[in-house]
Amino acid sequence: MAKSGADEKILSYNDVVLRRSDLDILKGPNYLNDRIIEFYFSYLSSLFPSDDILLVPPSIAFWIKECPDPESLKDFMEPLHLSRRKLILLPINDNSDVCMAEGGSHWSLLAFDRNSNAFVHHDSSSGCMNEYHAKQVYKVTLPYTSSNATYRECPNTPQQVNGYDCGVYVLAIARVICQWYASSETQDADTLWFSHLEQVTPSAVSVMRNDILGLIKGLMAAPKTVA
Repeated sequence: MAKSGADEKILSYNDVVLRRSDLDILKGPNYLNDRIIEFYFSYLSSLFPSDDILLVPPSIAFWIKECPDPESLKDFMEPLHLSRRKLILLPINDNSDVCMAEGGSHWSLLAFDRNSNAFVHHDSSSGCMNEYHAKQVYKVTLPYTSSNATYRECPNTPQQVNGYDCGVYVLAIARVICQWYASSETQDADTLWFSHLEQVTPSAVSVMRNDILGLIKGLMAAPKTVA
């Protein structure tokens, strides 16, 4: 018997399974969950296919931050091949409870750019709510990048105007960074993608929420291919 209601599976995209409740999150003024962010990161990976770029799923970024055992973390990190990546994007969540699935109340984005030898944190909250959590991920991830990259807060990260769009800002900024990386023949190690962030406005974020909903519906309606 098929499932119905919020838990109904509506789409399998790469390794991500979306459910009916995810559509409801996108329709209203709601905080994005892990699945939607993982879906869109997977979509960006398909748009910008390159072994140089790694968009880390939220569950993996969370475990990097909270794993209590360095040895098991090593086994977990090595398959990511961070030492050969030139651009790494990690979604940061303020949840610190490993027993609470999809906990937390704020998303931000940590980006590693090898050319500039820097981790850059983008937090759409005025008080940089996730700075502590981003620095934790930076400290754990750094040794695996085979670099001595520094940590910096982006001074002109677009700011959200409500209490629920932080996750959409993460996706919008991630898209800007991927577009910048793919289109820039010469990349300034000082200014990076910062000037491109002006396109991430509250109205653009609102449109993006609807666009992601439309993208999912379009994929749901697409003919299924048979292997």
